[in-house]
Amino acid sequence: QVQLVESGGGLVQAGGSLSLSCAASGGIFAINDMGWYRQAPGKQRELVARIARGGSTNYADSVKGRFTITRDNAKNTVYLQMNSLKPDDTAVYYCNAFIFRRFVDEGGDYWGQGTQVTVSS
Repeated sequence: QVQLVESGGGLVQAGGSLSLSCAASGGIFAINDMGWYRQAPGKQRELVARIARGGSTNYADSVKGRFTITRDNAKNTVYLQMNSLKPDDTAVYYCNAFIFRRFVDEGGDYWGQGTQVTVSS
């Protein structure tokens, strides 16, 4: 069974930094895109950043220049380095990956359990 396990997050003051990581495991054959989404209270889940297997990235305009997404394909892990954090970045952050499982023809979208990031002013 595929699992995405997130770590990192927590409470930080505005202007500070945090790092998130997400490791995928469980019968994985290959992983295509990986990414981070976030959901603030009362708002819809939104894309923060995505990274393709080959390394190309895209970011939400609100985090460009402040956040950096990277991945380690050998470890099936994606990272999000968040700098110059703002109170508006406060949300639950979710890891996402499109994964092909061994012995299964079709890939599927998988999500982590979410990790809270709180930025105080």
